[in-house]
Amino acid sequence: MNTQRFTAREADRAAEILKAGGLLGIPTETVYGLGANGLDPEAVARIFAAKGRPQDNPLILHIPSADWLERYCLDIPNGAYALARRFWPGPLTMILKRRSVVPDVVTAGLDTVGMRCPAHPVCRAILTAAGVPVAAPSGNTSGRPSPTNMADMLEDMDGKIEGIVDGGPCSVGVESTIVDLTVTPPRLLRPGGVTLEELRDVLGEVAVDAAVTRLMGADEHPRAPGMKYRHYAPKAPVTVVQGDPAESARYIRRHVGDRDGVICFDEFVPLFEGHPTEAMGPAADQAEQARRVFDALRYFDGTGVEQIWAQGPDPSGIGLAVSNRLNKAAGFHIVQV
Repeated sequence: MNTQRFTAREADRAAEILKAGGLLGIPTETVYGLGANGLDPEAVARIFAAKGRPQDNPLILHIPSADWLERYCLDIPNGAYALARRFWPGPLTMILKRRSVVPDVVTAGLDTVGMRCPAHPVCRAILTAAGVPVAAPSGNTSGRPSPTNMADMLEDMDGKIEGIVDGGPCSVGVESTIVDLTVTPPRLLRPGGVTLEELRDVLGEVAVDAAVTRLMGADEHPRAPGMKYRHYAPKAPVTVVQGDPAESARYIRRHVGDRDGVICFDEFVPLFEGHPTEAMGPAADQAEQARRVFDALRYFDGTGVEQIWAQGPDPSGIGLAVSNRLNKAAGFHIVQV
């Protein structure tokens, strides 16, 4: 299959692929997504095949505005509209009761569906031109680091999908926050660009699902993408070292092997001269860490390193999302110092 490349000005042409039941790589502010018409079960099934994605891992429906919620959702709480006013368009997904028009393949058979209104202007133009909700997980082979630019997505999907739109690098760099509004209190299922602190500012009490900080069991069923399976992983095994940045850097320096790689904060790069090293921003700049973390993980697949050591960020603000992605890449192999 020849994967067509579209520029940011060709949203209308690219949207024709979605209307025809094809798969389209879509830029968002979080990561690049692999999109299909969310009301077409056959098209959505092709997403799972292209990614090698487990069938029990639900997808998110992307819509151009909150006005579309009632088309696909039931019993929408006031909190959903409060969140939409504050954070949409933006990196927030809300889990709501679904209407029957949403195919089972999108929801993995659940009675709920994740809904998101992205902020990227090219993505919004594609959604408007397509005129359908777009089901879209991240545009990587299942388990690999998510793509934050077109080149990374093509590395995994070239020849498997009909087209991709170049919207430039993603401004957030980690997938959307997911909050379940069908339970009381609302529950954070995946941290992302909207922080736990910001959610609590709007909703009051928000619980944090255990899957944010541990692996789910084989008999547990994920209510949202990214909860159950090992994700974001490069080929080499990852160990995350959490704690004071200077202490974690010293720990890695003492334990790093000759053929190991390192992901560290900018300040500590000189400690690891002679090792393949990727900086992910200053220790105090969580937003920059979010933008760089997936690029850092992908970098090592071309180096032949035997193991990767990564400094864990402060798990507050968007740092919780960065920490979650690194911990999942490591299969929760974590050292606390």
